[in-house]
Order: sequence, then C-alpha cells, then structure tokens
Amino acid sequence: MLWTKKAEETPVDDLTKKEKFIKELKSYVIIILSVFAFRSSFLEPNHIPSGSLLPTNAIGDFIAVNKMAYGFKLPYSDLFGDPVYLTGPSVPERGDIIVFEFPKDRSILFVKRLIGLPGDEIEVIDNTVYLNGVAMEKVRVSAEERKDHVELYDEPKYDRSALEFYKYKLSNGKEFVTAENVTYPRHLNISKFTVPEGEYFFMGDNRDYSSDSRQWGTVPHSHLHGRAFMVWFNMVYPWSEEDFHFRPWRIGKLL
Repeated sequence: MLWTKKAEETPVDDLTKKEKFIKELKSYVIIILSVFAFRSSFLEPNHIPSGSLLPTNAIGDFIAVNKMAYGFKLPYSDLFGDPVYLTGPSVPERGDIIVFEFPKDRSILFVKRLIGLPGDEIEVIDNTVYLNGVAMEKVRVSAEERKDHVELYDEPKYDRSALEFYKYKLSNGKEFVTAENVTYPRHLNISKFTVPEGEYFFMGDNRDYSSDSRQWGTVPHSHLHGRAFMVWFNMVYPWSEEDFHFRPWRIGKLL
C-alpha cells in the first residue's frame, strides 16, 4: 500500500496573503518615514492661531515653511534636541518671518518676524525700534491701504478706530507693515541690550498684541525651524476660541 504524508506546510493561499500583508506594511512604513523625513528637512506646514502677526498674517492662516532656508538638516535629528546640519547653518535675513521653538518650552512653536541679529544693539521705546542706535524708519500707510489692513481685525478684542499702520523698508529690500494701537495704555518697552552671539530677537507685526522677544528674550539658532514663505490655506475652526473664518482669497499669498 502506498502511504502519503499529510502536508504540514502552510497552504499556498495563506502564505501569499501573509507575504502580501508584509509587503504592504513595508510600503506604508517607507511612505510614512519618507513623508516625515521630507517634513523634517525640507517643507513644513504650520498654522497661525493668533493675531500677533496681523496685518501680515491673518488669524487662521496655514503657512508653508522652508526648512532648508538656513541650512540642510539631517532628517529626524531635531527630534532629539538640537538639529544636526549637513550644510550651513547660515544666518537668517532681517525681516524674515520664522517659525521657531519657544525658548521657555521647546514643544511650543512660535512664528514672528526677525528684527535683531547676533551682535545688534536693540532698544524699543513706544513701538519705535532702535537698531544699533538708529531708529528703524517707518511711514504711516495711506487711508486706502489702511482699509485693506484693518479688515483683518474683525475680532471683538480689537478697537479698529485706534489702529494705525506703518510700513517699514529695510536696507536688504524687505518691506512689511506693522500695526500699533495709539490708545494703548502701556507699550511694551525694553532697555538697550546687545543680542548674544548665535541668537535672534523677534517681534510680532501686531506690536501691541504680541508676546515676543520683548518679554521672553532672544532665540538660539538651534531653535529655528525655517522661513515662512507662503499662505496655502486659511480657516479658523468652528471649535476655536476665535470666531469662525474662511478666507479663500488669502490662498497663495507670498510672505
């Protein structure tokens, strides 16, 4: 009599399913790692939940951040503290809008405008910034321009009638507009000091409604994530503390 041994191997169909699952899992892992590596070193999306950069950035702006602007970072290196730069790092330009880690708590991201570079002497008196002993020149915008800017101040906390807007033009060609509340009881002043080596001084364009370097000091280069260069979407969520907004006309605005 011819005896046959019962097959103990896994059925072909089950083996195929297992291999297919492993293959798909590997593909998903590679995709996820690639996306986060790209986000870590090349391009990062961020959301602006407050009005500290009004009128440049509206509340609810989603911004694109160039993470290679000041040097190419080793992917994921910033997860473990200070990033490792494969090229650079290079010094940012005055006037850049930069996303950075809050000096008091690196888990919190801030976005402000760079005003003071390492070695600069800074003093702020009644919203006038003195840079190396010279007041940064500002010019009040026209009534027509003012109407365009003030429209973004539609939250109840802002007194539109008290807002004045000023245009700055820096020596490197950068231009931007700031806002001041002319009836504000106490502007945030700081005494003259020198920005430490390797650190930066930031301010919000919405001068009297901004928590910035005037309060919590300078920011080390290792905390910088990158330069914001474009608004790619705008919406304030219905469950936010702010009123719901959707401003599609801000999509594509360059910063």
